[in-house]
Amino acid sequence: MTVTDELRDVVRSFLSGHPGAPWAAFAGELGVAGLAVPEEYGGAGCGAREVAAVAEELGRALSPHPFLQTAVLAVEALRAGGDDAAMARLLPALVSGEVTATVLLPGEAELHLRDGLLTGSAPYALEGELVLAYAGGLLVEAAPTRRVPYRTMDESRPLAGLSFDRVPVRPAGSGAAWQRVRDLGIAALAAEQVGGAARCLEMATGHARSRHQFGRPIGSFQAIKHKLADLLLLVESARSAALAAAEPGDELATYAAIAGSYCSEAYLAAAGENIQVHGGIGVTWEHPAHRYFKRATSDAQLFGPPRAHRVRLEARVL
Repeated sequence: MTVTDELRDVVRSFLSGHPGAPWAAFAGELGVAGLAVPEEYGGAGCGAREVAAVAEELGRALSPHPFLQTAVLAVEALRAGGDDAAMARLLPALVSGEVTATVLLPGEAELHLRDGLLTGSAPYALEGELVLAYAGGLLVEAAPTRRVPYRTMDESRPLAGLSFDRVPVRPAGSGAAWQRVRDLGIAALAAEQVGGAARCLEMATGHARSRHQFGRPIGSFQAIKHKLADLLLLVESARSAALAAAEPGDELATYAAIAGSYCSEAYLAAAGENIQVHGGIGVTWEHPAHRYFKRATSDAQLFGPPRAHRVRLEARVL
Protein backbone atom coordinates (compact mmCIF):
# COMPACT_ATOMS: atom_id res chain seq x y z
CA MET A 1 0.00 0.00 0.00
CA THR A 2 1.37 3.41 -0.98
CA VAL A 3 1.39 6.54 1.18
CA THR A 4 -1.37 7.95 -1.01
CA ASP A 5 -3.52 4.86 -0.42
CA GLU A 6 -2.97 5.13 3.33
CA LEU A 7 -3.94 8.80 3.22
CA ARG A 8 -7.07 7.93 1.28
CA ASP A 9 -8.05 5.28 3.86
CA VAL A 10 -7.50 7.65 6.78
CA VAL A 11 -9.60 10.39 5.18
CA ARG A 12 -12.40 7.95 4.30
CA SER A 13 -12.43 6.56 7.83
CA PHE A 14 -12.58 10.04 9.37
CA LEU A 15 -15.37 11.23 7.09
CA SER A 16 -17.48 8.14 7.76
CA GLY A 17 -16.86 8.17 11.51
CA HIS A 18 -17.21 11.93 12.01
CA PRO A 19 -19.65 13.14 9.34
CA GLY A 20 -20.49 16.33 11.23
CA ALA A 21 -16.96 17.27 12.25
CA PRO A 22 -16.09 20.93 11.63
CA TRP A 23 -13.38 21.97 9.21
CA ALA A 24 -10.99 22.86 12.04
CA ALA A 25 -11.16 19.30 13.38
CA PHE A 26 -10.83 17.69 9.96
CA ALA A 27 -7.98 19.95 8.89
CA GLY A 28 -6.21 19.96 12.24
CA GLU A 29 -6.40 16.29 13.14
CA LEU A 30 -5.53 14.95 9.68
CA GLY A 31 -3.33 17.80 8.48
CA VAL A 32 -5.04 17.85 5.10
CA ALA A 33 -5.25 21.65 4.92
CA GLY A 34 -1.48 21.82 4.76
CA LEU A 35 -0.79 19.00 2.32
CA ALA A 36 0.56 21.33 -0.37
CA VAL A 37 2.09 23.84 2.06
CA PRO A 38 5.91 23.83 2.36
CA GLU A 39 7.24 22.41 5.60
CA GLU A 40 8.77 25.77 6.61
CA TYR A 41 5.22 27.12 7.03
CA GLY A 42 3.94 24.13 8.98
CA GLY A 43 2.69 22.05 6.05
CA ALA A 44 3.46 18.56 4.80
CA GLY A 45 5.15 19.60 1.55
CA CYS A 46 3.23 17.02 -0.49
CA GLY A 47 2.29 17.17 -4.15
CA ALA A 48 -0.80 17.24 -6.31
CA ARG A 49 -1.27 13.45 -6.15
CA GLU A 50 -1.90 13.56 -2.38
CA VAL A 51 -4.20 16.56 -2.79
CA ALA A 52 -6.17 14.63 -5.42
CA ALA A 53 -6.54 11.62 -3.10
CA VAL A 54 -8.13 13.77 -0.38
CA ALA A 55 -10.32 15.59 -2.90
CA GLU A 56 -11.61 12.28 -4.27
CA GLU A 57 -12.65 11.11 -0.81
CA LEU A 58 -14.37 14.42 -0.08
CA GLY A 59 -16.30 14.12 -3.33
CA ARG A 60 -17.24 10.54 -2.52
CA ALA A 61 -18.69 11.63 0.83
CA LEU A 62 -20.32 14.81 -0.56
CA SER A 63 -18.44 16.66 2.15
CA PRO A 64 -19.12 20.40 2.56
CA HIS A 65 -15.58 21.02 3.85
CA PRO A 66 -13.91 23.99 2.08
CA PHE A 67 -10.93 21.94 0.96
CA LEU A 68 -11.01 23.11 -2.66
CA GLN A 69 -10.96 26.82 -1.96
CA THR A 70 -8.80 26.73 1.17
CA ALA A 71 -6.24 23.93 0.79
CA VAL A 72 -5.96 24.11 -3.00
CA LEU A 73 -6.81 27.53 -4.44
CA ALA A 74 -5.72 29.74 -1.53
CA VAL A 75 -2.58 27.75 -0.75
CA GLU A 76 -1.52 27.59 -4.40
CA ALA A 77 -2.28 31.29 -4.93
CA LEU A 78 -0.04 32.25 -2.03
CA ARG A 79 2.72 29.91 -3.14
CA ALA A 80 2.56 31.15 -6.72
CA GLY A 81 2.49 34.75 -5.49
CA GLY A 82 5.97 34.33 -4.05
CA ASP A 83 5.54 36.86 -1.23
CA ASP A 84 7.44 35.39 1.74
CA ALA A 85 5.85 37.78 4.23
CA ALA A 86 2.33 36.96 3.04
CA MET A 87 3.01 33.23 3.17
CA ALA A 88 4.46 33.50 6.68
CA ARG A 89 1.43 35.53 7.76
CA LEU A 90 -1.34 33.45 6.21
CA LEU A 91 -0.25 29.87 5.53
CA PRO A 92 0.13 28.70 9.17
CA ALA A 93 -3.47 29.73 9.93
CA LEU A 94 -4.71 27.88 6.85
CA VAL A 95 -2.69 24.79 7.79
CA SER A 96 -4.15 24.63 11.31
CA GLY A 97 -7.71 24.96 10.06
CA GLU A 98 -8.27 28.13 12.10
CA VAL A 99 -9.17 30.05 8.96
CA THR A 100 -10.92 29.12 5.72
CA ALA A 101 -10.21 31.02 2.53
CA THR A 102 -11.45 31.67 -0.97
CA VAL A 103 -9.82 33.03 -4.11
CA LEU A 104 -11.43 35.40 -6.62
CA LEU A 105 -10.06 34.58 -10.06
CA PRO A 106 -10.00 36.83 -13.14
CA GLY A 107 -13.06 36.25 -15.28
CA GLU A 108 -15.10 35.18 -12.27
CA ALA A 109 -15.07 38.58 -10.58
CA GLU A 110 -15.15 42.19 -11.82
CA LEU A 111 -12.53 43.89 -9.66
CA HIS A 112 -10.55 47.10 -10.03
CA LEU A 113 -7.53 48.10 -7.95
CA ARG A 114 -6.61 51.77 -7.82
CA ASP A 115 -4.42 53.57 -5.29
CA GLY A 116 -4.48 50.51 -3.03
CA LEU A 117 -8.30 50.40 -2.94
CA LEU A 118 -10.37 47.54 -4.33
CA THR A 119 -13.75 48.06 -5.98
CA GLY A 120 -16.06 45.58 -7.70
CA SER A 121 -17.90 42.35 -7.08
CA ALA A 122 -17.76 38.58 -7.30
CA PRO A 123 -21.34 37.39 -7.90
CA TYR A 124 -20.64 33.73 -7.11
CA ALA A 125 -17.71 32.93 -4.84
CA LEU A 126 -16.90 29.80 -2.88
CA GLU A 127 -17.38 30.47 0.83
CA GLY A 128 -14.25 31.36 2.79
CA GLU A 129 -13.37 33.70 5.64
CA LEU A 130 -10.11 35.02 4.20
CA VAL A 131 -10.59 36.54 0.75
CA LEU A 132 -7.70 36.60 -1.72
CA ALA A 133 -8.34 38.37 -5.01
CA TYR A 134 -6.51 38.84 -8.28
CA ALA A 135 -6.69 42.47 -9.33
CA GLY A 136 -4.37 44.90 -11.07
CA GLY A 137 -1.83 42.18 -11.76
CA LEU A 138 -1.48 41.40 -8.07
CA LEU A 139 -2.78 38.93 -5.51
CA VAL A 140 -4.27 40.92 -2.64
CA GLU A 141 -6.00 40.25 0.66
CA ALA A 142 -9.22 42.20 1.10
CA ALA A 143 -12.25 42.22 3.41
CA PRO A 144 -15.55 42.44 1.47
CA THR A 145 -17.81 45.39 2.10
CA ARG A 146 -20.76 43.04 1.79
CA ARG A 147 -21.13 39.28 1.85
CA VAL A 148 -24.44 37.69 0.82
CA PRO A 149 -24.72 33.90 1.34
CA TYR A 150 -26.87 32.06 -1.18
CA ARG A 151 -29.26 29.21 -0.62
CA THR A 152 -28.06 27.00 -3.44
CA MET A 153 -29.47 23.91 -5.11
CA ASP A 154 -26.35 22.05 -3.98
CA GLU A 155 -26.19 22.85 -0.29
CA SER A 156 -22.96 20.89 0.10
CA ARG A 157 -21.09 23.63 -1.83
CA PRO A 158 -21.92 27.01 -0.18
CA LEU A 159 -21.63 30.10 -2.37
CA ALA A 160 -21.78 33.80 -1.58
CA GLY A 161 -21.88 37.10 -3.41
CA LEU A 162 -19.04 39.44 -2.44
CA SER A 163 -18.81 43.17 -3.08
CA PHE A 164 -16.01 45.66 -2.47
CA ASP A 165 -16.42 49.42 -2.24
CA ARG A 166 -13.00 51.12 -2.19
CA VAL A 167 -11.69 48.57 0.28
CA PRO A 168 -8.04 48.90 1.34
CA VAL A 169 -6.01 45.83 0.41
CA ARG A 170 -2.94 44.09 1.72
CA PRO A 171 -0.53 42.78 -0.94
CA ALA A 172 -0.20 38.98 -0.95
CA GLY A 173 2.03 38.38 -3.97
CA SER A 174 2.26 38.50 -7.72
CA GLY A 175 -0.81 37.78 -9.82
CA ALA A 176 1.08 36.51 -12.84
CA ALA A 177 0.42 32.79 -12.24
CA TRP A 178 -3.35 32.96 -11.70
CA GLN A 179 -4.06 30.63 -14.63
CA ARG A 180 -1.92 27.89 -13.08
CA VAL A 181 -3.79 28.32 -9.78
CA ARG A 182 -7.10 27.95 -11.62
CA ASP A 183 -5.87 24.82 -13.43
CA LEU A 184 -4.80 23.24 -10.14
CA GLY A 185 -8.29 23.98 -8.83
CA ILE A 186 -9.80 22.31 -11.90
CA ALA A 187 -7.58 19.27 -11.33
CA ALA A 188 -8.67 19.01 -7.68
CA LEU A 189 -12.32 19.43 -8.66
CA ALA A 190 -11.91 16.65 -11.24
CA ALA A 191 -10.69 14.34 -8.46
CA GLU A 192 -13.77 15.28 -6.39
CA GLN A 193 -15.98 14.50 -9.37
CA VAL A 194 -14.36 11.09 -9.77
CA GLY A 195 -15.04 10.34 -6.11
CA GLY A 196 -18.69 11.29 -6.50
CA ALA A 197 -19.08 9.34 -9.75
CA ALA A 198 -17.46 6.24 -8.21
CA ARG A 199 -19.85 6.42 -5.26
CA CYS A 200 -22.81 6.68 -7.64
CA LEU A 201 -21.58 3.54 -9.40
CA GLU A 202 -21.25 1.75 -6.04
CA MET A 203 -24.80 2.70 -5.04
CA ALA A 204 -26.24 1.68 -8.40
CA THR A 205 -24.40 -1.66 -8.35
CA GLY A 206 -25.44 -2.39 -4.78
CA HIS A 207 -29.08 -1.67 -5.58
CA ALA A 208 -28.94 -3.83 -8.72
CA ARG A 209 -27.73 -6.75 -6.60
CA SER A 210 -30.28 -6.37 -3.80
CA ARG A 211 -33.41 -5.30 -5.68
CA HIS A 212 -35.41 -8.27 -7.00
CA GLN A 213 -38.08 -8.40 -9.68
CA PHE A 214 -39.68 -11.54 -11.13
CA GLY A 215 -37.68 -13.55 -8.61
CA ARG A 216 -34.29 -12.29 -9.83
CA PRO A 217 -31.96 -9.41 -8.92
CA ILE A 218 -32.42 -6.61 -11.45
CA GLY A 219 -28.66 -6.66 -12.03
CA SER A 220 -29.10 -9.95 -13.84
CA PHE A 221 -31.12 -8.24 -16.58
CA GLN A 222 -29.10 -7.41 -19.67
CA ALA A 223 -30.19 -3.77 -19.85
CA ILE A 224 -28.97 -3.10 -16.29
CA LYS A 225 -25.76 -5.08 -16.85
CA HIS A 226 -24.88 -2.99 -19.91
CA LYS A 227 -25.76 0.26 -18.12
CA LEU A 228 -23.47 -0.55 -15.19
CA ALA A 229 -20.68 -1.77 -17.47
CA ASP A 230 -20.82 1.50 -19.41
CA LEU A 231 -20.72 3.43 -16.12
CA LEU A 232 -17.67 1.49 -14.95
CA LEU A 233 -15.82 2.39 -18.14
CA LEU A 234 -16.86 6.03 -17.78
CA VAL A 235 -15.75 6.27 -14.14
CA GLU A 236 -12.38 4.60 -14.72
CA SER A 237 -11.71 6.80 -17.76
CA ALA A 238 -12.55 9.85 -15.65
CA ARG A 239 -10.17 8.62 -12.96
CA SER A 240 -7.39 8.37 -15.55
CA ALA A 241 -8.06 11.94 -16.69
CA ALA A 242 -8.02 13.22 -13.10
CA LEU A 243 -4.79 11.38 -12.28
CA ALA A 244 -3.13 12.81 -15.38
CA ALA A 245 -4.13 16.32 -14.26
CA ALA A 246 -2.66 15.60 -10.81
CA GLU A 247 0.81 14.97 -12.28
CA PRO A 248 0.89 17.13 -15.40
CA GLY A 249 4.38 18.62 -15.37
CA ASP A 250 4.57 21.38 -17.96
CA GLU A 251 1.26 20.35 -19.55
CA LEU A 252 -0.98 21.35 -16.67
CA ALA A 253 -3.23 23.55 -18.80
CA THR A 254 -3.82 20.76 -21.32
CA TYR A 255 -4.52 18.01 -18.79
CA ALA A 256 -6.68 20.32 -16.66
CA ALA A 257 -8.82 21.12 -19.71
CA ILE A 258 -9.21 17.42 -20.48
CA ALA A 259 -10.12 16.58 -16.89
CA GLY A 260 -12.45 19.55 -16.56
CA SER A 261 -14.38 18.47 -19.62
CA TYR A 262 -14.43 14.69 -19.21
CA CYS A 263 -14.86 14.39 -15.45
CA SER A 264 -17.73 16.88 -15.37
CA GLU A 265 -19.70 14.93 -17.97
CA ALA A 266 -18.80 11.57 -16.43
CA TYR A 267 -20.11 12.67 -13.03
CA LEU A 268 -23.33 14.00 -14.54
CA ALA A 269 -23.87 10.72 -16.40
CA ALA A 270 -23.09 8.56 -13.35
CA ALA A 271 -25.37 10.59 -11.09
CA GLY A 272 -28.21 10.42 -13.61
CA GLU A 273 -27.86 6.70 -14.24
CA ASN A 274 -27.73 6.04 -10.51
CA ILE A 275 -31.19 7.57 -10.20
CA GLN A 276 -32.43 5.55 -13.18
CA VAL A 277 -31.20 2.25 -11.72
CA HIS A 278 -32.83 3.02 -8.39
CA GLY A 279 -36.15 3.86 -10.02
CA GLY A 280 -38.76 5.71 -7.98
CA ILE A 281 -36.81 5.72 -4.72
CA GLY A 282 -33.93 7.46 -6.47
CA VAL A 283 -35.88 10.72 -6.77
CA THR A 284 -37.08 10.86 -3.17
CA TRP A 285 -35.57 13.19 -0.56
CA GLU A 286 -34.89 10.20 1.69
CA HIS A 287 -32.37 8.70 -0.75
CA PRO A 288 -28.98 10.41 -1.31
CA ALA A 289 -28.99 9.87 -5.10
CA HIS A 290 -30.49 13.28 -5.79
CA ARG A 291 -27.78 14.98 -3.71
CA TYR A 292 -25.07 13.55 -5.96
CA PHE A 293 -26.97 14.73 -9.03
CA LYS A 294 -27.16 18.23 -7.57
CA ARG A 295 -23.43 18.25 -6.79
CA ALA A 296 -22.62 16.97 -10.27
CA THR A 297 -24.74 19.71 -11.82
CA SER A 298 -23.17 22.51 -9.78
CA ASP A 299 -19.63 21.15 -10.24
CA ALA A 300 -20.11 21.22 -14.02
CA GLN A 301 -20.40 25.03 -13.83
CA LEU A 302 -17.82 25.81 -11.15
CA PHE A 303 -14.84 26.59 -13.39
CA GLY A 304 -16.90 26.79 -16.55
CA PRO A 305 -18.99 24.17 -18.39
CA PRO A 306 -17.36 21.23 -20.22
CA ARG A 307 -17.60 22.96 -23.59
CA ALA A 308 -15.53 25.88 -22.25
CA HIS A 309 -12.74 23.47 -21.29
CA ARG A 310 -12.91 21.90 -24.77
CA VAL A 311 -12.61 25.30 -26.41
CA ARG A 312 -9.47 25.99 -24.39
CA LEU A 313 -8.14 22.53 -25.23
CA GLU A 314 -8.77 23.10 -28.93
CA ALA A 315 -6.77 26.31 -28.83
CA ARG A 316 -3.81 24.49 -27.27
CA VAL A 317 -3.85 21.32 -29.35
CA LEU A 318 -4.95 22.37 -32.84
